[in-house]
Amino acid sequence: MTLNKELVEILVCPKCKGELDLLSGETGLKCAACNVIYPVKDEIPIMLVDEAIPADKWEKN
Repeated sequence: MTLNKELVEILVCPKCKGELDLLSGETGLKCAACNVIYPVKDEIPIMLVDEAIPADKWEKN
């Protein structure tokens, strides 16, 4: 099962309200402006600022 594309299109970064890009494999949503990734767990985007992972740390995983 995959993320609902309509949902992904309306989601914005909770911190800056910027656009989010879905990562390949649908493992996270990246905010280029904040340079963070909001993880997707069990097909549910975790859209909490405190749960965001800096992009440079995400890429090391």
